[in-house]
Amino acid sequence: MSTTNDDRRKVTVPDLGRWKSQGRRMTMITAYDFTFARLVDLAGIDMILVGDSVGMVVQGTDNTLAVDLQEMAYHVRCVARARTKALVIGDLPFGSYQVSPEQAVHSSIELMKNGAQCVKLEGGVHMAETIAAITRVDIPVIGHIGLTPQSFHRMGGFRIQGRSEGMEAGGRERILEDAHAVEQAGACAVVLEGMPMELAKEITEKVSIPTIGIGAGIHCDGQVLVLHDVLGLCDSKYRFAKHYTDIRTPTIEATRSFIRDVQSGIFPDDEHTFH
Repeated sequence: MSTTNDDRRKVTVPDLGRWKSQGRRMTMITAYDFTFARLVDLAGIDMILVGDSVGMVVQGTDNTLAVDLQEMAYHVRCVARARTKALVIGDLPFGSYQVSPEQAVHSSIELMKNGAQCVKLEGGVHMAETIAAITRVDIPVIGHIGLTPQSFHRMGGFRIQGRSEGMEAGGRERILEDAHAVEQAGACAVVLEGMPMELAKEITEKVSIPTIGIGAGIHCDGQVLVLHDVLGLCDSKYRFAKHYTDIRTPTIEATRSFIRDVQSGIFPDDEHTFH
């Protein structure tokens, strides 16, 4: 039986490493606001990622590149106000950490001041120094390798990575090297996105930190999905995105009913009117 928010204790960064050693599978949901953060927390989710996917899911952009740090700080702040038992992770958006490790530290501090309890960034070998700089100021970092959405143009779109051999960006050996670099730099976990199941399994077995998969198969230490996909709110057809329910259709139908009631003069009725 699922636990409720009241009988859970607050999830902390050290819990992640302990859960990996215990073989306990971890759950992460990407959400962007107070209401949904409260709901997934009541369901018992371990981690809430305030992702830069807000650009595509909420703002309607074609990719995540347009999202800026202040927008991410705003959404982190909204989620943090839910005072969740789940660990709140703030995504560092494109352009907020690539210039220098110093820039990355300043951006991470900004998200932490707005309520994040951990930050996430994309990249492996080339981001190792940046991850190390952030962790040196005691800010926990989750890495993200494989299909990295901020590399949209370099990849030529959202393409599965690690299918070809080699050390070039997106090659199998390079992704293995990325995983080790993220681990050695001090990250507390790493997201594995859009890669063959076998490669994700090898990484999970070789690194000491938890792996959180999305489109990376069953062998990761945990899994993450965007809440809007879980609820069937988006009409996305990503192979890895499972719709656990369909809220999209009843939302449209409920709105149509409201329109009909207003146009016919049924709403508001006496029950919904003040006297």
